[in-house]
Amino acid sequence: MVLNAIRAVYVTSNVIIVSVYLYVQKQINKKRDLTTLKYVEPAPMGSADEPKLVTTTIHAYDLSQLRSLFKTQLVGVGMMGVMHLYFQYTNPLLIQSLIPLKGAFENNLVKIHVFGQAAAGDLKRPFKASGGIMGGLQGEVKGDKKSVDAAERAGTGGAKEE
Repeated sequence: MVLNAIRAVYVTSNVIIVSVYLYVQKQINKKRDLTTLKYVEPAPMGSADEPKLVTTTIHAYDLSQLRSLFKTQLVGVGMMGVMHLYFQYTNPLLIQSLIPLKGAFENNLVKIHVFGQAAAGDLKRPFKASGGIMGGLQGEVKGDKKSVDAAERAGTGGAKEE
């Protein structure tokens, strides 16, 4: 009985998260901000490649960030499915009902498109890397004019993504 209630909370939590992300997607497509956004993406970890200049629009950038959020959520659900259904672990269900829900509402896209906060300061695009396990190792996405100009002069990337 308690286990079924916890399962229901977990499923409800994930339905809420997906609903919020779908609403954010609707808002992104409704605004369709085609302002050009240039930033320097760090080279993949362990690679000898140079950082790459990316030229895109705010609309495309937000959609790519949202796609990344959906993938992260699916991976979490998949891992919980394996842990709960295959290995019979029940303890993480409650925690995984709360933490991703909290994370979804603290996400930059949700703050901008749901809560209507201005895209300035910490919410300025490109977003800073999250403080996850691998976030600090990857390198920082740089959107300042000096870094973008240096990457343009170096000729690294620059192909417009659509």
